[in-house]
Amino acid sequence: MRLATILVDGAPTAAVILGDGSALELAKAAKDVTGPAGDALRTGSVQALIEAGSTALDAIRSLVGQVEAGEFSDLVHPAAACDLLSPIPAPRKNVFCVGRNYMDHIAEGDKAQNKKIGVTEHPVYFTKPLTAVIGPGAAVPIFKHVSEAIDYEVELAIVIGKPGRDIPKERAYEHVFGYTILNDISARDVQRRHGGQYFKGKGLDGSCPIGPWIVTADAVSDPGDLVISSSVNGEPRQNGNTKSMIFDIPTLIASLSEGMTLEPGDILATGTPAGVGYAMDPPRYLKDGDTVVCEIAEIGRLENPVRSA
Repeated sequence: MRLATILVDGAPTAAVILGDGSALELAKAAKDVTGPAGDALRTGSVQALIEAGSTALDAIRSLVGQVEAGEFSDLVHPAAACDLLSPIPAPRKNVFCVGRNYMDHIAEGDKAQNKKIGVTEHPVYFTKPLTAVIGPGAAVPIFKHVSEAIDYEVELAIVIGKPGRDIPKERAYEHVFGYTILNDISARDVQRRHGGQYFKGKGLDGSCPIGPWIVTADAVSDPGDLVISSSVNGEPRQNGNTKSMIFDIPTLIASLSEGMTLEPGDILATGTPAGVGYAMDPPRYLKDGDTVVCEIAEIGRLENPVRSA
């Protein structure tokens, strides 16, 4: 299933995306659903659905069946009329991210910087603040007084469903609720002037587009083997596969959860393949008027314009 947050009468509410791309508004459709699942659905919050787990998903499947039988037609919003937000518009924590997790991206970065860093023994983590999170279609702002080197990075993002600490690799997928797309917008010059550390350069407002929805784990055949790509103004830039990750999904979950509890709704971006702007010769950064598209097989397409702020 594809779970999204849409705007209805100016307010965000949870929806399930149907086969034709239309969206069923869940809070109102669930008026007669009993128990904790019904309570979660009626909040209109994707976060609450994640916390409710399999019972909420079963209830949503039942509602979809009712739509297919001709019910709830007044609660189905056509695809063209759906205003999508980030699936979790206000995550409870900073978004977790992994740097340097594709060998070809490491190689292009080492070449562009004329230095050899290579592969680290352990995953490199950083976070993006909540003010960075925007949804599909929202403008990525360029703050010219802050940065003249805004870049893009398409990434597969994991959404945690089951809480856990010190999660073993062999049980990592039990803790995954689903997957979405994240564009790790990065201010390269800010990164460099702050000593090469990631947080400031990757934490500017609007620097974390996420969406267009969360695809539940059961609907993705193999998250470790998905084509992942990006383009700018229709020009292909990145073209990779998640099977090329240096640290795979179970390793990332096990590593990140060492001594630290992962909770429902936590988001973990897993790194980007080669093809970013700063590694081109000459570098090609994002500018006002550009459009960035990030795509991952079996998940969808995340498109954002770029605008001067």
